Amino acid sequence: MRNMSFSHTTEQMRARTKTVTRRIGWLGLKPGDLLQAVEKAMGLGKGGKVRRLGVIRVLTVRRERLDELVRPGSYGAEEMVKEGFPELDPQDFMLRYFVEKIEPNELITRIEFEHVAGSGETVSRTALNPAAAWPFPT
Repeated sequence: MRNMSFSHTTEQMRARTKTVTRRIGWLGLKPGDLLQAVEKAMGLGKGGKVRRLGVIRVLTVRRERLDELVRPGSYGAEEMVKEGFPELDPQDFMLRYFVEKIEPNELITRIEFEHVAGSGETVSRTALNPAAAWPFPT
């Protein structure tokens, strides 16, 4: 299972208030993919261990311009709730997390997910594959 780092949103992931993330790259994801959410995946240093936050299942993946967050209407505010920052202005979110890496008019990958299991929880066979709950071949 591939790791996805949530170093800037560890608190939101632990509280399970984050259900959307925006990434540069991650183009190969598809709905149904399972990922191991981790606190930090790179730069751990010698002997460093990955801290697991839980397993997530990708629901949707799409490319969109980063500045969609500040278009007129309520889209940006709704997305801030899903990002785990209900109090944050979408413009501030863009400046805090992306402006030094990409231009606002560039495409990013918007990934919506659900929490399957938290750190220390067991992931059942049916959670990993809902079709496994049906006992007969389809």
